[in-house]
Amino acid sequence: MSRNNCNAPTADELSSPRGSEEALRARPLANGDAPLVLVLGATGYLGGRLVPRLLAGGYRVRALSRNSRRIKALPWGDEVDVVDGDAAARDSMDTAMDGVDIVYYLVHSMTAGHDYGKLDRTIALNVARSARTNNVSRIIYLGGLHPDGVELAAHLESRKEVGDILLATAVPTAVLQAGVVIGSGSASFEMIRHLTEVLPYMPAPKWVRNSIQPIAVRDVLYYLLGAARATGDVNGTYDIGGPDVFRYSEMMNGYAREAGLPQRHIAALPVMTPWLASHWVGLVTPVPRALAMPLVESLLHSCVVKDDAIDRLVPPPPGGLTGYRESVRLALGRIEIDQVETSSLDARVSGVPSDPMPSDPDWAGRTVFKDERHKTTSADPAAVWRVISQIGGATGWYSASVLWATRGLIDRVAGGVGSQRGRRTYSRLTVGDVVDVWRVEVAEPEKLLRLRAEMRVPGKAWLELGVRPTEEGSEYWQRAVFFPRGLSGRLYWLTMLPFHGLIFSGMVNRIVAVAEGDGSDGGRSVSIKE
Repeated sequence: MSRNNCNAPTADELSSPRGSEEALRARPLANGDAPLVLVLGATGYLGGRLVPRLLAGGYRVRALSRNSRRIKALPWGDEVDVVDGDAAARDSMDTAMDGVDIVYYLVHSMTAGHDYGKLDRTIALNVARSARTNNVSRIIYLGGLHPDGVELAAHLESRKEVGDILLATAVPTAVLQAGVVIGSGSASFEMIRHLTEVLPYMPAPKWVRNSIQPIAVRDVLYYLLGAARATGDVNGTYDIGGPDVFRYSEMMNGYAREAGLPQRHIAALPVMTPWLASHWVGLVTPVPRALAMPLVESLLHSCVVKDDAIDRLVPPPPGGLTGYRESVRLALGRIEIDQVETSSLDARVSGVPSDPMPSDPDWAGRTVFKDERHKTTSADPAAVWRVISQIGGATGWYSASVLWATRGLIDRVAGGVGSQRGRRTYSRLTVGDVVDVWRVEVAEPEKLLRLRAEMRVPGKAWLELGVRPTEEGSEYWQRAVFFPRGLSGRLYWLTMLPFHGLIFSGMVNRIVAVAEGDGSDGGRSVSIKE
């Protein structure tokens, strides 16, 4: 990315809203207690940004999650009450709703496969039932901006249905309807950013001429926080959008201007179907195909704010709504200083293994292939860990970059996640973060990084990188572990063995050399294969 805009955003601009502003702080209950808020989707793109702002605003926060370890690894993880469970399970929802005053419904199942609409319906019915049973005072749901009186794309129809289900319950519900959300790490922004930066000329579907009203992520958070303390009758739908209305092609060129890029030439083609367009987006951008399809489908309609009802529920933000160019500037600013709070690309991927790696004693009697390597170094554990924790993304894998890129491309073409997802930040890793075709399963500073493969492989695979202190410095070690599935899994490992020899030995040597800081290849290397 090349930018000619020297007007970098300030720290105050990047952190707004904080949630501690007087107009956004919690209203105490009649007994003086702070309201208890349940956030469904707390580890998602918006939920992960909303929770710390709710805490700053004086709310008590509870989160329902299938992976409590991921929440506990977050900076605010120890400040929230975590309930282990699934939003689609009645017992989990009833436990999570107990004593709750306000529910934020930020769950969307777009990456859950073809039946995401059915799953969204199940969760919505479960939330509505449990909220009514537990006497919840308010539900706040973020849906999608859409036109009335037309046949909607599946993604927008599902979001509308969820809103209708929640509005039909006796619990007062504020359904906020947003269009394209612009912010560092949002799927819509990443799609715009990569399409614009990669392609100087782009053939595109005719929907690039449709009208869209984008909204900055900061303004979405402002409205979500404001809806919690709104008074009066809140039951209804409220469109939210920024001050600008564009065609999608104009949004891309608006990004190009802010990023210091030449204007892009976009040709609207009437023959490109949403299916073809989603595959094109999946190959060119880091947005997974499962997420690209509903995003592309939602662009089939002109989606603009229909009325100003939101102004009667939540007054506009002080200083006004954020313009599109300004929201792009702020997003790029966060990326440049490596302060991307959350990323939609970290979303859970359907159809990939999510169970943790079995401990070594559990391997008895199972077929398992390993590649283990060790190397001593004069560098201390902290220096080695700094190198380990920056692996992947723009840094790469310290060896055979062409082979890593080729493997990622093969996975992308096969319908997998591919390596274009990169990583949210280049300097820090926490449990649940994405690193190219991997996901962080364990991150113990100066000790162990364990990555679980999300690429398409005939089996289950993990990669471990660790460091141990020694009298002379430390010992770096790494281990690739693969549990094959059937004959295809065994053949896959055998086929990859020659490449492993090149990739993994290069990783060991380069990681140690970088940690030592002089590019040398000292130390002692041992390779073990089974």
